[in-house]
Amino acid sequence: MRHRAVVPLVAFAALTLTIAPPTGSPAAWADSVVTTTPVGDHPRGVAITPDGARAYVTNHLDGTVSVIDTATNTVIGTPITVDGSVGADGVAITPNGARAYVTNSAYGTVSVIDTVTNTVIGTPIDMGGIAQSVAFTPNGARAYVTNYSDGSVWVFDTATNTVIGSPIDVGGPSGAAGVAITPNGARAYVTNYSDGTVSVIDTATNKVIGTPITVGRGLEGVAITPNGARAYVANENAGTVSVIDTATNKVIGTPIPVIGGHAYQLAITPNGARAYVTNLYSATVSVIDTATNTVIGSPIPVGKFPNGVAITPNGTRAYVANQESDAVSVIEIDTPTPDPDPPTFGSSGSS
Repeated sequence: MRHRAVVPLVAFAALTLTIAPPTGSPAAWADSVVTTTPVGDHPRGVAITPDGARAYVTNHLDGTVSVIDTATNTVIGTPITVDGSVGADGVAITPNGARAYVTNSAYGTVSVIDTVTNTVIGTPIDMGGIAQSVAFTPNGARAYVTNYSDGSVWVFDTATNTVIGSPIDVGGPSGAAGVAITPNGARAYVTNYSDGTVSVIDTATNKVIGTPITVGRGLEGVAITPNGARAYVANENAGTVSVIDTATNKVIGTPIPVIGGHAYQLAITPNGARAYVTNLYSATVSVIDTATNTVIGSPIPVGKFPNGVAITPNGTRAYVANQESDAVSVIEIDTPTPDPDPPTFGSSGSS
């Protein structure tokens, strides 16, 4: 079931993990919530600065962004008003940490926050429709934003905060939801909620490559492993996670079922060993071992309707935005041993 905000009616949308200990590790393993931080009304998205010092959380029903000091896990200052009184949704931080881009789904705009002053820069960028998710190229020169209402992706020049070219049609009349960019910046992977496919954009030409990849039902979040070899996709309606080989753009194996179903958003640890998946209706987070593509351990209880999830750059904490609890759960990660020789995937810097 899709939960989406549309003016004037606002409907609500938003990782359980069972981890087998690596060889030579103690038999016991457990991630756990260490604290819960109250934020604004209906938090949805969360993004963490590259230095790990701040977490930016979108509050959907009051149109604001809360900033959490990750050292104390307390909110800094007053919430930042973005565009209008409702609709703050997706959020991403530029690679240099200087800006936070926030999608306002109710108004079809993108707001830009200066992370030094925590104030909005200029007027919101109008793209129409339902602005959904945002991701940056590794060099920070471009932002890719999904437009759910017409199934397109808009590209912004982050130096000027202006739109580049025409919107990219990713297939289907509607449903462009999540977006993630490979570490070398060459490809953008976009989930299409309505038809259960993933479209791949060549960021050099801003054109879709090949035909959309058939994945599952009700696609939402997408995340790419740090080595760029795999894309993990949350199938909300199927309650599973699918894995795409980015070299062939084909699905690997069968979808991974997550306990509680309704897999919504996901994030991958910096060492690539684990994927954390929010389970929208079971108030849990599941953890996937990316070496075996199996769920490890029991789901981690968080707040009601967990939506966005982000992991600190040092891989020690996961921050989960809980829509119905108006709070963020902070999970302490029991870090597994990383692959000593992970495959590489080119170089970063493509725009």
